[in-house]
Amino acid sequence: MIRKELLLQHSAWMSETDSPVVISSRVRLARNLEDFPFPHGLSGEGAAQVEETVSQVLTDVGSGNYLQYISLTELSSIEQQVLIEKHLISPNLGASSGARGVALAPDHRYAVMVNEEDHLRIQVLLPGNQLLETHRLATELDDQLEEKLDFAYRETQGYLTACPTNVGTGLRASVMIHVPGLVIMKQVQQVLGAAARLGLAVRGLYGEGSQAFGHIYQVSNQITLGKSEEDILTHLEAVTRQIVEHELQARELLRRQTPMLLEDKVWRARGTLQNARLLSSEDAMHLLSHDRLGTDMGLLPKAKDGFATLIVDTRPGCLQYILDRELNPSQRDEERARFIREKTA
Repeated sequence: MIRKELLLQHSAWMSETDSPVVISSRVRLARNLEDFPFPHGLSGEGAAQVEETVSQVLTDVGSGNYLQYISLTELSSIEQQVLIEKHLISPNLGASSGARGVALAPDHRYAVMVNEEDHLRIQVLLPGNQLLETHRLATELDDQLEEKLDFAYRETQGYLTACPTNVGTGLRASVMIHVPGLVIMKQVQQVLGAAARLGLAVRGLYGEGSQAFGHIYQVSNQITLGKSEEDILTHLEAVTRQIVEHELQARELLRRQTPMLLEDKVWRARGTLQNARLLSSEDAMHLLSHDRLGTDMGLLPKAKDGFATLIVDTRPGCLQYILDRELNPSQRDEERARFIREKTA
């Protein structure tokens, strides 16, 4: 598959599911090679050697998973931004320099980063609430790679990682949730604050340091040392179920207590999306969030494209890549509005 076609592909996690709250599930495994320093301590020559070794193994092992390796040094800044916006590489990997890359499956369910904070970050990303399936697929690929690569592992500590919080299983599991009901009812801080007190990290759309535009949050485990993979997944699943219950209760309260306010909010969002001539990224995400709330609650007809697809395709990098030209901020606002009008007509 040519690179342009691969990057334009709609990611598997963006598919519509029956889940009204959980947009996607992700499992990421951090792994390092035994005979090399962690990436932050690698020389340029060492980083290139790690990339050469790992990319060859990913190509060999990935033939069954159709993994295609891409060196980030070959990509334009917009192409790297597309990968970030689709959650296929981290902002840190995109901002770094030197030998690094990512191996992608055609539908992007697999994305293996090379020379990020660790030598390998094995990621599986699926739509809806599928934590166990994402873990199964990630473990399957991890086992295949471990047959060909010597990972840094100690019996007493588990897998060694650059960040101490990842030592042990190296597992970071997360769900992306859409909770407009909790935000409108001013309950979001209380509910997500409880998740944080239960040992989970709550972040914005693009992880650490990002904001929760579009009422979208990521909830993930924080500690791996001393915890089994089953414990981590079970705990996250249990807390996710509680968040989903609270969000659905908030939506029903809105329907019962302030039905006209709710209808006005969602129809106003749809009307603006169908008629606006200028839309910033932040405004678009806010409006698309309320529009999705309306369709989930049966108040609005569904748009042509799903919520996650519209959110991603109208981000600055993806929008420019789809249109195949660079745009200044005001041009992006104009083209974003036009793009959304066509998709919500």
